[in-house]
Amino acid sequence: MNIRENLERLETEYLSPFAAHSRDSKGRRRCEEQCDIRPVYQRDRDRILHSKSFRRLKDKTQVFLTPEGDHYRTRLTHTLEVSQNARTIAKALRMNEDLVEAIALGHDLGHTPFGHAGERALNAVCPCGFRHSEQSVRTVDLLEKGGQGLNLTWEVRDGILNHQTRGMPSTLEGKIVRFSDKIAYIHHDMDDAIRGGILTEKDIPAEITDVIGATTGERLDHFIHDIVSTSSGRDDIMMSEPVAEAMKKLREFMFANVYQHREAKSQEGKAEMLVQTLYSYYRHHLELLSDDLRGLIDRGEPEEKVVCDYIGAMTDRFAIAKYEEIYIPRSWHY
Repeated sequence: MNIRENLERLETEYLSPFAAHSRDSKGRRRCEEQCDIRPVYQRDRDRILHSKSFRRLKDKTQVFLTPEGDHYRTRLTHTLEVSQNARTIAKALRMNEDLVEAIALGHDLGHTPFGHAGERALNAVCPCGFRHSEQSVRTVDLLEKGGQGLNLTWEVRDGILNHQTRGMPSTLEGKIVRFSDKIAYIHHDMDDAIRGGILTEKDIPAEITDVIGATTGERLDHFIHDIVSTSSGRDDIMMSEPVAEAMKKLREFMFANVYQHREAKSQEGKAEMLVQTLYSYYRHHLELLSDDLRGLIDRGEPEEKVVCDYIGAMTDRFAIAKYEEIYIPRSWHY
């Protein structure tokens, strides 16, 4: 028995009967030989961690565009916090930690520069539409490794696709990541808003703090404990009704006071204009796309979608540099 088979056997002995077992995966889009050391979900986690799209997350906006300060979250630190929350819950419930981590690390790979402002901009101009969850799956299926993709398992791809509120993952591990994503962004966006002087803890209504705590740390701890205690022994991942209601009210509070805050969002209009201008430019200059992307067009992919692939993969810094290169005049010198 090789190491992978032994680990798969240990999963059957230790994991919850409701967990997704590695050896029962529905498989990959393309068949490939199994690793003799790593089960399939651990292998997926490693592929995501070593991908270019994962590394680019460090220079992509979470909430605040190009903030001045070293301690504000980026899309990469958000992803790591989602992963940590999800792994804590999965370990407590004896779910498959490798699957949870793979989904968490991959869930935002398709996010645009400038956060949701960039996503809105591309969705408004591309006839195919643009949703970052779908683009994350497209990234791992098609865009990574020069058009080969990462060839991830069905369960990881399903969790990535359905991590947003509108989706419903097929595995409990995917549901854990779906909750963990919300918990992470509410927690760290609140923390960043307080750091930026947009909010204070006293601004949060008592009807929320009385249920889930008066500090960001207390609330994070309460959310995780509530999911673990409510979901234990069940074939589902859920919050208790009072905590779920408090979370809903806290999200509404954040949308009203942070996500739509005039000062915090003062640059989003410029970001959307920049993204849409780049989209229009490259739609008319397909020859400037990389050989890999032009190859997708040759394979029948819509030109508009491939331009979105290019723009959506940009970091904030790269998008600004490209805009300046194309549209901002330089001083003449001989």
